[in-house]
Amino acid sequence: MKKRIFVVIVTFIVAFTYAQDEKSEKDLYKHWSIELNVGQNRPIRPFSSGYYSSKPNTYFYFNGIQHYDLGARYMISNLFGLKADLAYDEIKNRTGSGSLDFNLKQYRLGIQGVINLSRLLRFETFSNRIGMLAHGGFQFSKLKPQIGVNQHVSEDNGGIILGLTPQYRLTNWLAITGDFTYLNNLRQHFNWDGSYSDDTNNLTGSIYNTSLGLTFYLGDRKKIHADWYISPASTIDKEARKKIADIETLMNDTDKDGVPDYLDFENNTPAGVAVDTRGRFIDVNKNGVPDELERIQPKKEDQIVEKTDPLKTTLENDNLNVNVFYDVNEDMPNKGSENNIHLLSQYLKNHPEAKIKLTGFADVRGGEQHNIDLSKRRAMKLKNFLTSSGINESRMTIIAEGVDTTYPSSSRTGLDLARRVSVELIK
Repeated sequence: MKKRIFVVIVTFIVAFTYAQDEKSEKDLYKHWSIELNVGQNRPIRPFSSGYYSSKPNTYFYFNGIQHYDLGARYMISNLFGLKADLAYDEIKNRTGSGSLDFNLKQYRLGIQGVINLSRLLRFETFSNRIGMLAHGGFQFSKLKPQIGVNQHVSEDNGGIILGLTPQYRLTNWLAITGDFTYLNNLRQHFNWDGSYSDDTNNLTGSIYNTSLGLTFYLGDRKKIHADWYISPASTIDKEARKKIADIETLMNDTDKDGVPDYLDFENNTPAGVAVDTRGRFIDVNKNGVPDELERIQPKKEDQIVEKTDPLKTTLENDNLNVNVFYDVNEDMPNKGSENNIHLLSQYLKNHPEAKIKLTGFADVRGGEQHNIDLSKRRAMKLKNFLTSSGINESRMTIIAEGVDTTYPSSSRTGLDLARRVSVELIK
């Protein structure tokens, strides 16, 4: 058994001594560490009748140190590594437990993979000193009863080992650790009290280890260890995501004229009018009214009226609708529609005989009844706004159409155009 343990340890050290790459990011941090832990063990099963390790029905029961662990770890990257450790456990009845006397010693070798959870879960967003490792792999052990009929008998064993190791970094070369480990033997014939187990419990055994310890990081003390190293790539990714988000914001088109806000010189043009590449509506006669909203070029004395009533031609002569747009699942108009709402209010005040129909729509997302209710709320709230601005509600009729299929739902633009209230003049 000792020879096998020695061969495994030597193989582990040699393999990873020559596993380092050429000059790369891996040279920016330390890879090796030595771990020393002491604590307690709590065997779970199997036990003979009348034997147990601690007081029944107690969760926490400290009675000295029975577990010692020494390990060497090599981190291949700041996310993954391998470790080998040697452990010693003295398993016996504890003072005041009421168990019959027993004493068994376990010598163990573990070969495990290590995952740096603190890098995966981005602990650096709230602390650069708190860490967490997860480890798991295979373990080989020898059990030796110290008293009883089997005190001169030993048993080789093997199984799996799993654990979590919280860390707190003191310096670049030292950290305080805690560790909680579960060990399972897959061919254990002994009970933990040193007797042979019954057939029902044969070939299985489990034990918990809880310990505190120190981790010593080997190498240049000016360098940080892989456990705490944050790759510049992750910082770059974060900055790139922010830049993309900023670009998406710049690409917003508040007034729905097809020109993104960062290029738009007039970010409140009326819906449906033609604009140039800078978002400015076409105004040949320079009277401040989009040409598309003028049926004929106005006389100078009419310019003031046209400026304050630009929807007259659209609603009365061209039979065009005016649209008010909404964000996803919202029943309050978006900012890009504020200008249209103001112009609509002015038109209704200038033409007290005019009556309008408000037809609410929603995009295809959501259930049918939800979309009908949403389109109705949109039309109703627009009606209430116009009423509060002095327009008699008897002049307005509302209709809830629900989903609008006029525009393709496969594009973002189509979805944006579908979320609207269409304003139509009743003749």
